[in-house]
Amino acid sequence: MYLGIEIKPLIEESSETNVTLTRSLSESKLKGQEISEMIASVSHSIVGISKIKSTGNTVFLSDANSELGLGTGVIITDNGYILTNEHVSGGKYSSCYITLENGYSYNGTVVWADSEIDLAIVKINAKSLEYVRLGDSDSIKIADMVYAIGNPIGFEFQRTVTGGIISAIDRTIKLNDNGKETYMEDLIQTDATINPGNSGGPLINLDGEVIGINSVKITSAEGIGFAIPINIIKPIVDKIVSNKSIEEAYLGVFGYDKEVIPYLESKLDLDSGVYVAEVSLDGPSAKSGVKVGDIITKIDDTKIEKMSELRRYIYSKNPNDEVTLTIVRNNKIYSINVILARKN
Repeated sequence: MYLGIEIKPLIEESSETNVTLTRSLSESKLKGQEISEMIASVSHSIVGISKIKSTGNTVFLSDANSELGLGTGVIITDNGYILTNEHVSGGKYSSCYITLENGYSYNGTVVWADSEIDLAIVKINAKSLEYVRLGDSDSIKIADMVYAIGNPIGFEFQRTVTGGIISAIDRTIKLNDNGKETYMEDLIQTDATINPGNSGGPLINLDGEVIGINSVKITSAEGIGFAIPINIIKPIVDKIVSNKSIEEAYLGVFGYDKEVIPYLESKLDLDSGVYVAEVSLDGPSAKSGVKVGDIITKIDDTKIEKMSELRRYIYSKNPNDEVTLTIVRNNKIYSINVILARKN
């Protein structure tokens, strides 16, 4: 995704000395050959994704990303589930074309997608596929070594590997797309090169585990790219692995972290929790009495500090489950029970 972006600096970057030291320590854990073998193993699970079927032997075009909608995905189960960006695959129930490492192409169907976090899961009719392991994005640290794998420009450059470090965590960025402002929160910032076509590909650690999905690059600066932390999607993946329904539960609220509040030019002083900015009029939260301006501090017994934490919790639930929201309204604490709906 390449858009006009404003960055909210949240976490100070490590000094050059600390970055160099950490890089050296990280590289010392694995020999060059071991790193190469690890990356080669992960690369078997990298796929190409196109919204338009190529009819020729090449997709090396002057603007391949625009012409064919080229992007990257990563296989997450042996029976053909693939994780990518929503802006690469399209929305839920849409179709795309998947090319595996062996050159075989499949018709793919988007079985789950969330445009707010720019993630999607595609299913192809295939078995016995090599798939990646998912890491723990909550445990990553600034200056950890990472690698990005993807299909920049076109499939001639498929599975290109770039390396770098985690430059920052918990980044919030403002996107301006055709005059509409949106926000992406809790992102991983990396200096590993991300090019057109890398979108949807994995950001991996030295253990070959996926810690993020590459999504956004700043075009006005070099060495600044962003990935969506993998932990947010794990509840959905767990349902897939367990052969459960991946019908998504729906809370019907949209909120902001405290880090986003300064963007809104609001006088609100939010120390903790998630500020409710929108409530769907026909959603379950509105029917239960949740209002714009409420601050959600807990859901059931789980403390909430970020919108991504709220999403992750809802992803773990099913339609018709009941949850209890602890909210602050006019300096008073309330508990509101909400029966989750089914997201269309």
